[in-house]
Amino acid sequence: MTPKPMDATSHNVTQLLLDWGEGDPEALAALVPLVYKHLRAMAHNHLRHERADHTLNTTALVHEAYLKLIDQSRVQWQNRAQFYALAAQAMRRILLMYARSRNRQKRGGGQQPLPLDEALILPAARAEVLIDLDEALTRLEALDERMVRVVECRYFGGLTIEETAEALNVSPATVKREWRAARAWLHEALRET
Repeated sequence: MTPKPMDATSHNVTQLLLDWGEGDPEALAALVPLVYKHLRAMAHNHLRHERADHTLNTTALVHEAYLKLIDQSRVQWQNRAQFYALAAQAMRRILLMYARSRNRQKRGGGQQPLPLDEALILPAARAEVLIDLDEALTRLEALDERMVRVVECRYFGGLTIEETAEALNVSPATVKREWRAARAWLHEALRET
């Protein structure tokens, strides 16, 4: 289970995000130590579902997601839950990019084909599952965008029901209901692939 960020720092994180959003460069420097541990826990949660020989490790995934987050000039920061929700979304996209890259390499990627015995050493089943999940989430997003945000927060971000509710500005009951519905919909969609 992903550890929750310290409640004592919640206000500090939110204030630093607001200050950073208003252009205070020192706020970003103060923010990093407060969110880094939780970002690592989120990344670890993501990677424990990945294959053992994944190219990215926890630190690399955190750093790539962090680079995407600090490049968010259009985001109007509201609170730490929103920040963690966007971090979860960034991590999902990074892992998807790596999975698609791996599949391209598996299909040749312009290289000489591997002999069958060498290809069997490089399992790509997890990459295919991640790609199937992303395609299912894209289809679900056309039906209900908020359900996808709930999945990103809960599954990819490891956020609690309450943190997800705060990030999406909905009630915990709504998150529970949409989490159940999204899991059922995705289970059916993935069964069909």
